Amino acid sequence: MNADAARQHVRTCRERMDALYQKPVFDEWVVVSFASTEAKVVFYDGPRGETFEKNLHSDSAPLMREMQDRNYSIGDFEFVQEARGSRFDACVRAGETTYLFCNNTYGSMAELRRDPRWLKAQVPFVDLTEKFRADPLV
Repeated sequence: MNADAARQHVRTCRERMDALYQKPVFDEWVVVSFASTEAKVVFYDGPRGETFEKNLHSDSAPLMREMQDRNYSIGDFEFVQEARGSRFDACVRAGETTYLFCNNTYGSMAELRRDPRWLKAQVPFVDLTEKFRADPLV
């Protein structure tokens, strides 16, 4: 899939998750390409606008530590329980060199998971991962 299709799938997922959870699950969604030596933002949707990019490395550090030394196929995902604030909570391998990072800037995955609505809100997220698995972002 191309970036425009990925952006639409992400928006649809976000809207469905928020409706099922009855409030925002992740308020920050960013797709990053690691095709070159420098990380490149493909698209960003969230409250920090232009400022998030300067902290991308440190904000993704908890997830990167969790993902270190593991092989992820396209569509695979990872969560970090105690990432807070600007630290990313979830990551999906969206293509060969692209990853979707999701963040709840006002809480943690541990807090999100305590709410029973989390079970239903996971369904659109898993649907999104399957879209990437079937048609990877290029």
